[in-house]
Amino acid sequence: MSDSRVSHPGDTAMPGAQAEPCGVDSWAIERLGAARRKIMQQLSRVIVGQQQVIDELLISLFSRGHCLLEGVPGLAKTLIVSTLAETLNLSFSRIQFTPDLMPADITGTDIIEENKATGSRDYRFLEGPLFSNVVLADEINRTPPKTQAALLEAMQERQVTVGRVRHRLADPFFVLATQNPIEQEGTYPLPEAQQDRFMFKVFVRYPSFDEEFEVARRTTAAVEQNVEPVLTGDEILQLQQIVRQVPVSDHLIRYALALIRQTRVDQPGAPEVVRETIAWGAGPRAVQYLILGAKARALLDGRPHVNERDLAALLKPVLRHRLVLSFTAESEGVTADSVIDKILEMTPSKQDELINDARFQTIFAS
Repeated sequence: MSDSRVSHPGDTAMPGAQAEPCGVDSWAIERLGAARRKIMQQLSRVIVGQQQVIDELLISLFSRGHCLLEGVPGLAKTLIVSTLAETLNLSFSRIQFTPDLMPADITGTDIIEENKATGSRDYRFLEGPLFSNVVLADEINRTPPKTQAALLEAMQERQVTVGRVRHRLADPFFVLATQNPIEQEGTYPLPEAQQDRFMFKVFVRYPSFDEEFEVARRTTAAVEQNVEPVLTGDEILQLQQIVRQVPVSDHLIRYALALIRQTRVDQPGAPEVVRETIAWGAGPRAVQYLILGAKARALLDGRPHVNERDLAALLKPVLRHRLVLSFTAESEGVTADSVIDKILEMTPSKQDELINDARFQTIFAS
């Protein structure tokens, strides 16, 4: 790694802070920015509002992550995902998770096939719906843990194992799982280990009055809107590689670590609000996803570098499904987002303030 010293507008790193060498060409930034504008233009033909949801989905996609979407029925979660896949010219499959769904129903299975010419019989692998670029796992908390776990290998290793044979999945591969927050009867909550595989937990909220007015006007008319492909699978893979070339200063890595490490109750220097409300904090994967997401957000915003605002903007989707609240906090109506807000407020973003703060010196030294 080079020790060249760089400074970027909008980044509050002190002069002389070390950063990774910038390997992102201006054409790559323009290409990703133009792709984002075209994607938004196409999605707006079908989707009304939900700008933040779409932004976070795109950040996750270009970071090679997966998303967990939570929202009440009727907020167009499925429509957003299917339209995004169509806009990106990717294959799409939707899996409706039910209590009787088995692992082989999503991964695929070996079947016996007879050769009519010779009369011999051989095993042939029949691919399941996971063998698509974009997979929507609808109501993932309605299926038993055994089937939920079948997604773990696919999401992490981008392959499935049937018998003793490993089968590679399509690339790019993007899993979006939905949860309904209001119907909990007959559900199987996702274990923390599986939630940790998702880069973001995205809240899909109710539309504003004007947005809902437009939804009602469009969906009750006879006009049908079609979207056009913007990118190809190969172009998406290239852009995913470009995201990893975005430079991040050492100070911003420390800032990301400070934000995440404060969520751990047994961490020296953890704030009182964490000790009172959190039973279990976030692991190292949260830091990795926070930095990767910040890189993608910077490029999508037309910038060749990351700043503190990128990290702060993505802290909630990265952390909200990785924090286990204590029983007392839950009974008092405390939410993960409210705790994250407090952590963000008490963490200085400027380099000199962060390094000279005694509490963070304890956190960094542990």
